[in-house]
Amino acid sequence: MSLRSSIQADTFRLYGSKKTSKTFKGFFTQRHFRSIITLRLCQASKNWSFPIKLVSFPFFRILHKFSVNAASIDLPWETKIKPGFAITHGWGLVVAPGSSIGHNVTLFHGVTIGRRDKIDKNGSTLLGYPTLEDNVWVGPNAIIVGDVTIGEGSRIAAGAFVTSDVPPHSIVIGNPSGVVKQGCIADVSNPIDIDEFEPAAE
Repeated sequence: MSLRSSIQADTFRLYGSKKTSKTFKGFFTQRHFRSIITLRLCQASKNWSFPIKLVSFPFFRILHKFSVNAASIDLPWETKIKPGFAITHGWGLVVAPGSSIGHNVTLFHGVTIGRRDKIDKNGSTLLGYPTLEDNVWVGPNAIIVGDVTIGEGSRIAAGAFVTSDVPPHSIVIGNPSGVVKQGCIADVSNPIDIDEFEPAAE
C-alpha cells in the first residue's frame, strides 16, 4: 500500500474528500489527524532507499513524537493500521504497538487498546495484543486488552472492558463486557471503499 493512498484514505475519513488540500488542512489544524500522518510517514520512510532513509526516518520519528505529545495520545509508529483510520477527540488514547487495526476503524478519546501479560504454567510470560477488524467503532474510555479479536463492523460502547473475542457485527457494553446485540450495522462516517485498498485475490 502506497503512502499516498493510505493518507488519502485517512483524509477521506476526516473530510469525505481525498483532496491534497484537505490533507494539509488536517495536518495543520487537527492534532490527532497529524499524528496519523506522521505515523504513516514513519512507516513508509523506514522502507525507503538508504540515502533518503538515513535522514527522513529519524526526522519523521521525532516529528511523530512531538505530534503524539501535542495530541495527548500514545500511538506508537510501529502499530499496524490499515488505511481509513479515524480518531475522534482522542485525548488520552493509548494504543499498544503490537496491536492490529483494520480499515475504517474509529477510536474515541480515552480508549485503550492494550497488551495483556499472562503467566504460563511453566512461568514464562505470554504477551497478547488486540486485533480490530474492518469497520470497528470504539467509544469513549473503552478498554480492549489481550489477544482478542473484535469482529468486523462491531461497536464497543463507551466504558466497556473487553478481554474476550467479539463476533462480527456485535454491540458490546459493560464492565465486564457482554454482547447485547448481533447483526448490527457498522457505524462508520465517510467510509472508504475497502476493495480499493486490498490486493486482489489470486
